[in-house]
Amino acid sequence: MIYRSEALRKLKTFFIRTYGCQMNELDSEIMVGALEKRGLKRVREEEDADLLLFNTCSIRDLAERKVMGKIGLLGRSPKNRPIIGVTGCMANAKKDTLFRKLPHIDFVLGTNNIGDLNTVLDEVLETGKKSLKAQKTFEENINYFDAVRDDPVKAFVSIIRGCDKYCTYCVVPYTRGKEVSRPPENIEQECLKLAAKGYKEITLLGQNVNSYGKDQPEWGELFHDLLYRLDKIEGIERIRFMTSHPCDITVELMEAIRDLPTLCEFVHFPIQAGSSRILRKMNRCYTLEEYLKKVELLRKIVPNIALGTDIIVGFPTETEEEFEMTYDIFKKIRYSVAFLFSYSARKGTPAYRWKDDIPEEVKDERLQRLIQLHTQISTEEMQSQIGKEVEVLVEEKSKTGQLKGRTRCWKKVVFAGEENLIGSLQMVKVTGCNHQTLLGKAIQSNLLSISACS
Repeated sequence: MIYRSEALRKLKTFFIRTYGCQMNELDSEIMVGALEKRGLKRVREEEDADLLLFNTCSIRDLAERKVMGKIGLLGRSPKNRPIIGVTGCMANAKKDTLFRKLPHIDFVLGTNNIGDLNTVLDEVLETGKKSLKAQKTFEENINYFDAVRDDPVKAFVSIIRGCDKYCTYCVVPYTRGKEVSRPPENIEQECLKLAAKGYKEITLLGQNVNSYGKDQPEWGELFHDLLYRLDKIEGIERIRFMTSHPCDITVELMEAIRDLPTLCEFVHFPIQAGSSRILRKMNRCYTLEEYLKKVELLRKIVPNIALGTDIIVGFPTETEEEFEMTYDIFKKIRYSVAFLFSYSARKGTPAYRWKDDIPEEVKDERLQRLIQLHTQISTEEMQSQIGKEVEVLVEEKSKTGQLKGRTRCWKKVVFAGEENLIGSLQMVKVTGCNHQTLLGKAIQSNLLSISACS
């Protein structure tokens, strides 16, 4: 269908909705920057927008169905409707099939082409025709420096895109392509600019940050080298990173976490399953024993390290005994943060060809047991913090009017304080806990000195 180009030219406002991971959040910030530079104004309500962007996730079936349902509803009101664009992983996974399922959308833009947003939009405006751009490989044409951040204290920084691991359940290698590292000088320049703007914390992003630099051996700079480079930037108080693949974590990285003052003592270190047979079927390229050895070494080098994980229950052929192995490993390692899912088949992955033979009620029962264990461990961990003093980066005001922030190990903390402390590091004595949040009281003797240094 071709629309009158005159009607399409009158773009003044845009709305963007983001689904999925931190990389998608950063991609949205980059697209917001490109659109504002074009002269468009961002609005917070869909009905006020001339352009609607849906930055999508394809990692799980539920995420896809949620997006399809949402965009599908927009097709019921064709009169004076806005231009609609679908970006993100679903754009790469489904490509032109999206036009058949959602005939009212105007363009599809893949994860490797967000730098072409304005070019594609110009094409739609000038021709009135639908546009598709979703390349398999990523070429560095993104202007990270113009990203419009929603958070004034902490920022995401992309260091590597794509993934070469090809886990049998995962669509990421097919939606984001092969690993492409970003030049270290460019990353450093962005972090320097963020520090100059007052940002205190950066989170380095990649599907597998531990692979950074391996695709560019001539640089002579791997992930731990990059961390030593960024640690020197004045004004950046904390550095985090995610996600780490267990295969690629090195002793040098562990030592960097121990030795670099800015590097937080938290590693998201997904195990996915507690059975070596299931891990092999997932193509995770490590055994349970190898994973546990790396956890042991990491805790030896960094005794106060906190670990996060992803776990999938009900993977094809998983037995009750193998689930119990996952349960026992979780209990043994005592993860501080966990993202727990029941398996859902993703079209285009090797696992999609296998029989999804675990009944949904069994998957749900296993998932609930794991969630209950995680809740129990989290509660015990929270209670163990009562009476301790923790360093908190103050991020914002909570809904109750208190200050809210996180510890170095990623625990939420709320405490009473003035709004001018946002963006500073504060020492807080933990006085209690509520669900997944620590309750505390600022240590007055440290407020002035810490605030002055921040």
